[in-house]
Amino acid sequence: MLTVTINPLLEFRFKSKIISFGGTNRNASLNYLAGGKGINVSRQLNCLNTKNIALTFLGGMNGKKLKEILEQEKINFTSIRTESETRICSVIIDEESKSVTSLFSTDQNILISEAEEFKIKLEKMIPNYEIVVFAGSSPCKATDNLFASGIEIAKKYDKVAILDTYGNSLVNGLKAIPTAIHNNIAEVESSLGISLNTEEEKISFIKSLFEKGIKRIFLTDGDGDIYVSNYDFIYKIKPPSVNSIDPTGSGDSFVSGLIYGWHNDLSFDESLKIAVSLGAVNATKYSVCDIKKDEIDFLMNQIEIESVGKKIKMIDDRPTIT
Repeated sequence: MLTVTINPLLEFRFKSKIISFGGTNRNASLNYLAGGKGINVSRQLNCLNTKNIALTFLGGMNGKKLKEILEQEKINFTSIRTESETRICSVIIDEESKSVTSLFSTDQNILISEAEEFKIKLEKMIPNYEIVVFAGSSPCKATDNLFASGIEIAKKYDKVAILDTYGNSLVNGLKAIPTAIHNNIAEVESSLGISLNTEEEKISFIKSLFEKGIKRIFLTDGDGDIYVSNYDFIYKIKPPSVNSIDPTGSGDSFVSGLIYGWHNDLSFDESLKIAVSLGAVNATKYSVCDIKKDEIDFLMNQIEIESVGKKIKMIDDRPTIT
């Protein structure tokens, strides 16, 4: 598996009881985390014992620190060096009030030459991997087409390309026709300027993507209903009820479950139950995308998949793309 992250993140994660906002709070515990959607997917795949490598940009002192964290987390990676600093984020976790506050720095300014080098790296790497996931935001105009370029390369070598992004990167990526996409509803609405409030609107959108050639679509909405498609068959899933404290990375855990099922030739419904369970369990933790397979067993039998429209028996429905 290859995960592609073009807007990585070095997280400073503080745990402390917040005594006063606008004042001084001392004695917070601090740890560092490698962030960015594709990197999160790599971490979760590691927990599922699925080999993978992450491709990303790294720059400046923040990039050096992020490199150390990736190595400490045993996330296999390769990177393109940038002149600008890798972005950072301060995450303040108050376990007593169960609140999480995040403050992001500005995105990296990737040079056109660096984006071109990244594209060359994609051309060399993609032929060696079964599945490629393009995940996360684009930091600047120079990188807005990188995911689309990667999808075209994956198609050339008959590889599975999964897209999970938003903004201009989503607009361009959809034109390249990936094998599958994952998005939350709000991202799609803001990126494409459409409404997905009703079930009819969601189904119509899914059908329009299938007509363009996208074989699998996954639309999540926090604790709301999930709408998915496998070719022209559409399904709805109600996520299991959990005690959610921080949903950060739940979408990335969901995508990791899809990849795990795809890689292991599981049926579509089994892959979907794993993905939904991973996303739900991740929301019950302050940590991000570090769920072991046995942690989701208790949820698997609670998930029901309802056919919407065209009916099909989901028995031995293998995820092989032809």
